[in-house]
Amino acid sequence: MRKISFLFLLMFATVGLYSQNYNISFAATGASTTITSIEVNNLTKNTTLTLNNGDILHLGSLGTENIDVSVDYFQVFPNPMLDKSEISFYAKQSGIGKIIVCEMTGRNILQVEKDFSKGLQKCHLSGLKQGVYFISIIGNGYSYTSKLISNNTAQPESKLVFIGDINSANPAVNPKSTATTIDMDYTNGDILLFKGISVYKGINGIYKTIVTDIPTSSKTITFDFVQCKDNDNNNYVVVKIGTQLWMAENLKTTKYNDNNPIPLVSDTTVWANTLTPAYCWYANDVVANKDVYGALYNWHAVNTTKLCPAAWHVATDAEWTTLIGYLGGSTSAMGKMKETGLLHWNSPNYAATNESGFTALPGGSRTIGGIYNGLGNYGSWWSSSAEGIYDSWSRMVNNLSVNSVSMTNENGFSVRCIKD
Repeated sequence: MRKISFLFLLMFATVGLYSQNYNISFAATGASTTITSIEVNNLTKNTTLTLNNGDILHLGSLGTENIDVSVDYFQVFPNPMLDKSEISFYAKQSGIGKIIVCEMTGRNILQVEKDFSKGLQKCHLSGLKQGVYFISIIGNGYSYTSKLISNNTAQPESKLVFIGDINSANPAVNPKSTATTIDMDYTNGDILLFKGISVYKGINGIYKTIVTDIPTSSKTITFDFVQCKDNDNNNYVVVKIGTQLWMAENLKTTKYNDNNPIPLVSDTTVWANTLTPAYCWYANDVVANKDVYGALYNWHAVNTTKLCPAAWHVATDAEWTTLIGYLGGSTSAMGKMKETGLLHWNSPNYAATNESGFTALPGGSRTIGGIYNGLGNYGSWWSSSAEGIYDSWSRMVNNLSVNSVSMTNENGFSVRCIKD
């Protein structure tokens, strides 16, 4: 009995060591089922990387565990499993080794004994009934253990099939690279932002979707690709927040969705006297500000109902209220909406996590007198809801909260569209 108890203490200790080794795969649905690339941003650690189609993201405490990944490697993926999972491990030395699958009670379900060559080894595990298991690898100078959850509700025959040595002739090759697995330093609780990109070969352009997540296990992230393209052929990133689908960047179109041009008003005096639709670029600098902050529009342009791409519209004040409420109210929503870091926001960018994926930027505004101000300090967005004859409702995001503000229609603010 003491021997069994010691075995399980050892297993749980080893599980703790690998508890942050999560593997994230990716899938796509909607307007495209093909993923061209994935941009991953650890919002908590402010680190980024880019994956190609088919890559698997491996999350782990690589910076704190001091693991030499060229000689110490073990993964079970997917985990949880349904009908099948792949076991990969690095045999540090050649010799007889065992792969053991046991139940929580300690009873062995499957066991394979092989003469492993030094290098990366793989086998397929299938047919486990629903439950929790331990996978143990015991070899010449190495041992690994991991917990595996099976969600299989059927009762098939359990099998453990050895696939073979991978690159055993060249053991110096990093086994994770050969498995098209990309490593990212991760601590439990880190907020990750995934941007899936699908380059569509045709008239529909490029689809870009954001998903935010705090992984606690291996899983598949699915991007729901939706078209959001204006008449200037700008393709916008979108993000689902609650039940709403928002643009995750500011509008920058110079044309209405009927292809007619929106009047560009750069001159200060002309802007101050314009009571009809108009737009501008902050500080009249299209090169520096268009792609980052988008355009600033007066509310007369919003009121045409033709600013947004087809099947999208400028959010109403009620839709903004729904968003803020879903994110916990004005103070909580402020941090969850703002882009992290100090690349665009001035210090201190208080409480910014961007865990919603909204990625609010401090694009500033243009006053009714034609003066630009606020870049780096706040962002203001029009709603489509009027408040009387001369004013309309807007939302301002700053370092304190998200404010609902009634503003004169001749102000120049950013615009976000929401799906019909």
